[in-house]
Amino acid sequence: MLKKIISIILLSFYLISITELSQLIKLPVLVEHFMEHKEKNKALSLWQFLCMHYAQGDVRDADYDKDMKLPFKSHDGCVNIVTLAFIPNNFTHLFIKPVFANTNTYSVYCENFLAPAYLASIWQPPKTS
Repeated sequence: MLKKIISIILLSFYLISITELSQLIKLPVLVEHFMEHKEKNKALSLWQFLCMHYAQGDVRDADYDKDMKLPFKSHDGCVNIVTLAFIPNNFTHLFIKPVFANTNTYSVYCENFLAPAYLASIWQPPKTS
């Protein structure tokens, strides 16, 4: 039971610090801001509030600073993620599949396409006429 609790706590710390789940901590700010808008406009629904703040881009209005504190309105910073993968040695044989080569081979290179004199002149110094 203790191992399960510790693993849940560590997983929670990991997800909150590495992913955007840390934005969920800002949900009380969203509720508070919605209540402020609701006091000004009684007919405002939650859907209209969300559309106003998330679907119309960053509108610079009187409460722009409060708008930018809402969840998922700004990014908290750069995150570097290091992932370790441990693959057992006997696991690689599952990915090996036979490859059959086509008996018809075609050459992409054509000798008549570029003249050898043209290729040699690239590396020559410029000449005066």
